[in-house]
Amino acid sequence: MVVKAKHKPNTALLVSIFLLVLIGVLALTTSSIPLSLKNSNNPNYYLFHQIQFGLLPGLILAFIAFKIPLKFYKKYSLFIFLTATILMFAVFIPGLSRTEGGATRWLNFGPFGFQPSEFLKLSTILYLGAILSSNRPQNKKLWAFLFVLGIAALALVLQSNLSTLIIISLVSCIIFFCANTPLLYNLGIWAMGIISSIALAVLEPYRMKRLMVFLNPEADPMGIGYQLKQSLIAIGSGGLIGSGLGFSAQKFGFLPEATSDAIFAIYAEETGFIGCLFLISAFIIFAVMCFMIFRKETDNFNKLIAIGIGSWIVIQALINISAMTGLLPLSGTPLPFITYGSSHLLFELIACGILLNVSAQIKEN
Repeated sequence: MVVKAKHKPNTALLVSIFLLVLIGVLALTTSSIPLSLKNSNNPNYYLFHQIQFGLLPGLILAFIAFKIPLKFYKKYSLFIFLTATILMFAVFIPGLSRTEGGATRWLNFGPFGFQPSEFLKLSTILYLGAILSSNRPQNKKLWAFLFVLGIAALALVLQSNLSTLIIISLVSCIIFFCANTPLLYNLGIWAMGIISSIALAVLEPYRMKRLMVFLNPEADPMGIGYQLKQSLIAIGSGGLIGSGLGFSAQKFGFLPEATSDAIFAIYAEETGFIGCLFLISAFIIFAVMCFMIFRKETDNFNKLIAIGIGSWIVIQALINISAMTGLLPLSGTPLPFITYGSSHLLFELIACGILLNVSAQIKEN
């Protein structure tokens, strides 16, 4: 099953991934110290946890994913998707799940906590790539697409995980469009998606409050608008070159979720405009390389999973950074490779292994 790739992986893509992982380690090293000291006697507790359960296994699995023939992913994409779906519903089994922040989205396997929605992102990309690259009629592709997205949406709505649903929906729509499907189908899907998103936002009071704060940031500066206010203070305090790594003031209890949702704000405070430009440039290089792979690859399945993985990482980064700068409502979306959380880092690295695998099949790199 394991074979050597015919060619070398895309160098620029590999460098961009390396830089993003490196920035993630540096950002978490400095941002997590106060929280680590608060919850343990080790200032590097959260950093070591991220490395032990996210980075190291992620790098190993990414290397394996790079070596596995791409035909394997296409052949077993349905099995992979079904496994992810079963795990999504397994969080509702008493004794297996863990609730945090009022949401039940984690499975417990001994000391290891696992968020199956991250697995669902990758499995949906693989299965949609297999469906939409097949020779079946366009109308059957549409119904298969809607069925897959409907299953994923049901599981995520039950978990009250609208942010992940939006990401999976956007990525899925991009894959569907890039599969040369009829424009009318695409317009219909986008219309359904927009209407459904508005309905889900209106039905949950806390989502409406986030939307109101986004439209009027001064409405509740000490309540639901507090995180955005402190985030903007942190980013503004960074100036051109930042306060220096380790010298953030906001991470000492002023900015909530300093190691997770708001880690970009802490990074911006410590590295300034120059550091943010470097981080965003790494994401831009990543995005451009994914698009080039999509353009150069001739196999339809490979093309679709490449654009799917690239869209997933870039859209998620865009949503997180936009939320922290007040350009989008706060959503709880992790910043890829940077935010603390072993589940998302693990599957992002696996996805990158598959992406590098696709790039290695292209003769011209």
